[in-house]
Amino acid sequence: MTERTAGVTGARALVETAAAGGVEVCFANPGTTEMPLVTALDEVPAVRPVLGLFEGVCTGAADGYARIAGKPAMTLLHLGPGFANGIANLHNARRAHSPVLNVVGDHASWHLPHDAPLTSDIVSLATPVSGWVGTVDSAARTSEITAEALAAARRPPGRGATLIVPADFQQETVTGPMAAVPRRPAPARVDAATVEAVAKRLREGSPSVLLLGAGAVTERGQRAAARIAGATGARLYSETFPAAAERGGGLPALDRLPYFPEVAIKALAGAGTVVLAAARAPVAYFGYAGTPSELAEPGTVRVLAEPAEDAEQALEDLAEALGAAPITSTDRSSDILNVSDLPSDGPLTPAAIGLIVSALLPENAVVSVEGGTCGYPFFTASANAARHTTLTNTGGAIGQGLPAALGAAIAAPERQVIALQSDGSAQYTIQALWTMAREQASVITLIASNRQYGILRTELDRHGGSTAGSASATLTGLDDPPLNWAALAAGYGVPAERAETGAELIRALRRALAEGGPQLVEMVL
Repeated sequence: MTERTAGVTGARALVETAAAGGVEVCFANPGTTEMPLVTALDEVPAVRPVLGLFEGVCTGAADGYARIAGKPAMTLLHLGPGFANGIANLHNARRAHSPVLNVVGDHASWHLPHDAPLTSDIVSLATPVSGWVGTVDSAARTSEITAEALAAARRPPGRGATLIVPADFQQETVTGPMAAVPRRPAPARVDAATVEAVAKRLREGSPSVLLLGAGAVTERGQRAAARIAGATGARLYSETFPAAAERGGGLPALDRLPYFPEVAIKALAGAGTVVLAAARAPVAYFGYAGTPSELAEPGTVRVLAEPAEDAEQALEDLAEALGAAPITSTDRSSDILNVSDLPSDGPLTPAAIGLIVSALLPENAVVSVEGGTCGYPFFTASANAARHTTLTNTGGAIGQGLPAALGAAIAAPERQVIALQSDGSAQYTIQALWTMAREQASVITLIASNRQYGILRTELDRHGGSTAGSASATLTGLDDPPLNWAALAAGYGVPAERAETGAELIRALRRALAEGGPQLVEMVL
């Protein structure tokens, strides 16, 4: 406990406790029941308020912030309906193990029994997307319960915490000490017996696969995995949608496990051992008749490190147990993409976009990828890009890409952020552009504009359908009317440009990188 000035409101006690616990940013879309908390943000300048025009922008930005900063951001949401608007990106944040602290205002405790129009069961809404849910039951305990919520959010491997705060407890004056937030515990070290059991299995010599999750796709984790691969011949994959993966700059050319189950099954076929390092056992994204849900062959999966454990250290311990030789740094300058060799003539293609974006990436950039049209070609090309961090859509709920890019830019303003986005998914949280403009966030949004839901048309084919049917064409097309990206961006205060060829994209991206601040380029396919 630490001393606090007597006579502050419960709302200020909450914000002070969050600030003392390391929270620096609050992504907010407040309403009537959060006005005391808004006032508290005036009084505690250590927490920066960032307004989102839609709650899904706030929750997605908090997720992106946490992935890059490695610590919690706070959201401020209005009652159950406001929280519900943010659930999709909290689903993604849960899958990413992001430490997000959601603060949700509720009706005054004495008003709740009257079932006012905005009354709802916030606990039921929050539970599926939160590792911890709590309600402030008195103004005097606000600081204590806030500290508990923050500690829960930061518990390895990270999870969402949702704190519900009735309006009357926000307004009441409280005295007494402010609760201290415990330090974030270090991930548990994997015991030697587990490491040796996996090493023994790999020594048997059958083909093997090493699947890396979020805690293992760091530089340190990838280098240790490369040592293991060198000693055993294991094939390396990351999870299909890792929360944050280091990429390029001489790191191993790590493939993602393929998305479609038939291709993933083929990639894992013949592996006598599939070792999981902070990854979940691979399963198909959707169930298809005649295709198994579990992608690895039965009996082959072995867990080296759970997501809450120290996967980096476990991989290094495994490399040592196998007697794997150290990997010396190699000069890969000849592999780096050369702009003069890039495709510049003719219409843009996904492959050309992947090469161009990878070649022009500045050192230490962050790339928020949403959409398969250009995401997969970019990931293939980016092995030879400058060092960067890639964020992907961990939970599959559409509308993550732009908010995550916004949050990443606020977490690391010194880093250039690229949002590699498809036109359909961008519309889910297009309001993020306005917050980028207001905050002058260093985000360049690249829109793959094919005027369709491409993944749905692929799924139509997989289910024996086609776009020949009027309903199928209507429900998967975005061309009637076509989206006017220049007008949309301008309406939110973001300069925009259109590129139809490789040469035009190269010019537009170079200009945007040079000018800084939020920019948008429509890449016409």
